[in-house]
Amino acid sequence: MPGPASTGPPGPVHAPGVPPAVRAWAEALGTAVAGIVTMIVVATLGLWAAGAADLPGGAFPSVVAAAVLIAAGGSVGLSGDVGALAQADVAVDVVPLSVTLAGALVTAAVFLLPLRHRAVAGTRELLGRIARTAVCWLVLLLLLTFAARHSFTISVGNELADELGAELGTTPTVGFRADVPATLGLGLLWVLAVLALTFIIARRAPLSSRLLHFQDSVRPPAFAMLLTLLTYVVIGLVVGIVALIVKGRPAETFAVIFLGLPNLVWMALGIGTGGGWVGHVDKAIGLPMPHVLDQVLRTHGQRTLDLGSIAEHDGRVWLLVPLAAVVLLAAAFTAAVRSPARLPAWRHALEMAVALALTLLVVGLLTGISARYGMSLIGVGDLGGNLGGEVSLQPQLLRLVGVGAAWGLVTGFLGSLLARGVQHRGEVREP
Repeated sequence: MPGPASTGPPGPVHAPGVPPAVRAWAEALGTAVAGIVTMIVVATLGLWAAGAADLPGGAFPSVVAAAVLIAAGGSVGLSGDVGALAQADVAVDVVPLSVTLAGALVTAAVFLLPLRHRAVAGTRELLGRIARTAVCWLVLLLLLTFAARHSFTISVGNELADELGAELGTTPTVGFRADVPATLGLGLLWVLAVLALTFIIARRAPLSSRLLHFQDSVRPPAFAMLLTLLTYVVIGLVVGIVALIVKGRPAETFAVIFLGLPNLVWMALGIGTGGGWVGHVDKAIGLPMPHVLDQVLRTHGQRTLDLGSIAEHDGRVWLLVPLAAVVLLAAAFTAAVRSPARLPAWRHALEMAVALALTLLVVGLLTGISARYGMSLIGVGDLGGNLGGEVSLQPQLLRLVGVGAAWGLVTGFLGSLLARGVQHRGEVREP
């Protein structure tokens, strides 16, 4: 007689003839390779559009590798060497979030492919998958660290200064090199954070039985925040395409799209909700920045970047307020529909407040910019070659968290009210 049918969750299905251990490592390697290759492609397109392919000494592949490492949480140090009689000060701290976002989305999607038909998985199995993926990720990052190093000679833009520098042995060179320990350590945290967010956000990510009761309270608002961030990226992409058609300048537009589109549109989300950043622009040093932001920040002192300061130069910035209201209300409505039925409106409001406050906190931390470049010869700064410049932009974190909590409470409550007439996930209504 046949035995009783199994009622437990289905286990992983393995291809015949392939040992489970080999298949598990192949899936982990495929996840890591897919994420890294995606980041390389996006960084290559963005840096090529930005003109990095014309850097001297064949530096382009090394610059691409460095950009990928930075996007994946790594650390790349810059240095200037101009001889014993000169001094150089070089530092760039900015994350190309287009590269980061593309790599994170692809990594999460490929990681979930073998798990897409399962609702529950054992804790040991999930930790094993995460550990193998992290190991493969670190190996690929280590390979990139060997490529992310280069140095090249630059001209100060003045023929007499170039000749004088050559005679005195002070011909300026700029180099960069990956910090291997920091890159591996921060890169590990990056991939673990991506995989953790995958399980927090994705409905098709199986959880262990011990964590199932968390999914109804955590996943809906987390998904709403992902939806909000991706919606802003899509809106920014549409605006960029329109600007490309109307104003031209394809190289600059594509550089922003493939390198820093989330940097700009997520700042627009923060500014539209009432948040702000503080900074200034001394001289442009090659970082793509909209003209209106350059107008606001081009001062000798610190300037607050918010709705009021931008409105002094372009009144259209007030459109960011209704845009934020519509997008966040739609996200709150989606979260309410995906939550269990009859969950109180105040719970939706509280969950959205916490989720949006944390989201704007992360946005602020990721969009900070600190870049400077200076060179002097025997105490004479700039050498007449416009080699000095600084860009600084730092978030007002408490302000971002505060406005995020306030907007989350309001939109969460309203979204819950709007969702009352809509059938919720798992709800069964009598005919």
